Amino acid sequence: MLSRRRFLATAAATAPALALNPPHLNSQTPTDTQVPAPILALKDRSHEAVPISAAERQRRIDRARELLAQNKLAALTVTGGTTLQYFLGVPAGQSERLFAWTLPATGDPFIVCPTFEAGRMHEALSSSPNGATTRVYTWNEDDDPYALLASSLKAVTTSSLPLALDERVQFVFADRIAQAVAPRAVTSGIPVVAGCRSIKSPAELALMQLANDITLSVYKAVYESCSPGMTNRQFTSLVDDAYTRCGVRGEASCQVAAFSAQPHGSPTPQVIRENQVVLIDDGCYVQGYQSDVSRSFVYGKPTDRQKRVFDIVHQAQAAALAAARPGVEMQTVDAAARAVITNAGFGPDYKHFTHRVGHGIGMDMHEWYYLVRGNTRRLEANMCFSDEPGIYLPDDPEPFGIRLEDDMHITEDGAKLFTPQSPSLEHPFASS
Repeated sequence: MLSRRRFLATAAATAPALALNPPHLNSQTPTDTQVPAPILALKDRSHEAVPISAAERQRRIDRARELLAQNKLAALTVTGGTTLQYFLGVPAGQSERLFAWTLPATGDPFIVCPTFEAGRMHEALSSSPNGATTRVYTWNEDDDPYALLASSLKAVTTSSLPLALDERVQFVFADRIAQAVAPRAVTSGIPVVAGCRSIKSPAELALMQLANDITLSVYKAVYESCSPGMTNRQFTSLVDDAYTRCGVRGEASCQVAAFSAQPHGSPTPQVIRENQVVLIDDGCYVQGYQSDVSRSFVYGKPTDRQKRVFDIVHQAQAAALAAARPGVEMQTVDAAARAVITNAGFGPDYKHFTHRVGHGIGMDMHEWYYLVRGNTRRLEANMCFSDEPGIYLPDDPEPFGIRLEDDMHITEDGAKLFTPQSPSLEHPFASS
C-alpha cells in the first residue's frame, strides 16, 4: 500500500526525476564507500525477529470464536489484507475477484476463491491453523462467487444470526455478500477483529519493540549523516538505505521549516537550512508489525520560540503517557496532552494541536482504537498506541511545527514507551 509519506515523496510534479528516481533506487545499490559512516555502522537485525507461531494464530482463532459467540454472530468473513494475515499468516492481497475466508462461530472455516488460486491456497494453508480442515470452495470466471459464499455459509451453520464482515471488506464485495446471504443480516466485524488485534501478545510486543528500536537507530544514523544544504529527498533516501542495511522495509517523510507546520507535510522539494526545524516521521515493518516515530530537530542553534514550543510538546507527550493506564477512558489521554498545550497558550482545542494525540498501532500503522475526545472506551493492558502531540504554527513570521511521537503499550499499572523521549531540538537522540 502506498503510504501518505511515500505518496508525498513521489507526488511532486515539480521534481519528477528526483521523486521517481531517488538516489538509492538508481541502477545500482550504493557501495560501502558511498555510504556515510553512521549508516554503514548499522547491522542487519532481521534475524532478531521471532515469527508468530502457529499455536498463537490458533489462539487468535479461538478468541475470535469466543467473540463471535459473545456478540451473537454466526460467522466472520475476511477478504485479503492484514486481518487475513493476522489469523492465518497468509499474505493474500485483494483484487477485483472475490477472495474470502469465513470463520463460523462453530464448525470448520472455509475459503471462497477463484479456481486458479486453489493450489496456492492449499499450499499456504498447509502451515496455517485449521489448515487441514479449512474447506476451499472455488469459482470459475463465469460463476457467482457470492452465491457460493452464501451456500457455503449455510452448510456450516444452522444459525440465522448475522454475518460479520471485517471493516476492510470493500463495498463492492460487502454489498454483493449482503444480497447473497439475505435475509441473514450483515454487520460490522470490528467487535471481533479489533477485539482480537487490539490486545497484543508478548510475541507481538517483542516484534513492535524491535521495529521501534530499528527505527530510532535509523533516524539517529541518518541525522548524523546529514547537514544543512541537503534536500529532504536526500534525507529520506538515506533513510531507505539505512532500513535496507537493517534488513527491514521502512520509510520516512522529512519536512523543513514552514512545511513542518503541516502535520502530514508537503510534496514540495525542500532544502534543510541551519537553524530551521526539521520534522521526520514514519517507521518500519518487522514480521508485519510496525513502528511509527516522529522527531523534530534543528541543525545549528534553535530560536527561543522553537525551544519553548519543543518543551511544551515534550511535556504534553509526558502528560499523555502518565495519564494512560488500564481502566482510563481513551479520551482522557488526549485531554491530558491537550491541557498542557492549551495552558501554555497554544489553544483552545485544535487551534495549534490540530489532531488527536494517538492512534492504535500494530500490524497496521493506524488501527483501533483512537486516543481522541469523545472516545469513552477504556484502555486495557497490552493495547498499543502512538503518543504524538504537536504544535503547528503556520502563521508565525517564521512558520514551523513540532511533533514528538513515540509508540507506547499499556501495562498492567500504567504505560511504557517503546523508545525514549527525545530530549531536545539540539540533541534529538542524546539518550538513544
